[in-house]
Amino acid sequence: MLVNEKDHLALFPAETWAAEEQRLMEMSSLDPDAQRLRRFYATGSVPCPVDSQGRILVPGFLRDHAGLEKNVIVAGVLERIEIWSPSRYESGQSETVMSLEDIKRSLNKGTSGS
Repeated sequence: MLVNEKDHLALFPAETWAAEEQRLMEMSSLDPDAQRLRRFYATGSVPCPVDSQGRILVPGFLRDHAGLEKNVIVAGVLERIEIWSPSRYESGQSETVMSLEDIKRSLNKGTSGS
């Protein structure tokens, strides 16, 4: 499944996306944030068949959303593949590098049981 994210696209295996859809469906339909998140993903995801040459077709509305043009960056990220415009990818990576120590500390706090 090809899915819009905040500033890029994500390509999920069908079974992984099915689990994510289930998680979204289990959220309260009365919660406005849950409603917005469900709507964002429901209207921004499309099946993604691969053609005989191994290519995928990215619909125009998703290309526009992610700012994709002729060249893209394809990044394997564990359970998914991300598709980025080069400028957005580089910007995001720069922000991550600048905050890397804070990110590590924040995640370590969450896993240390404190």
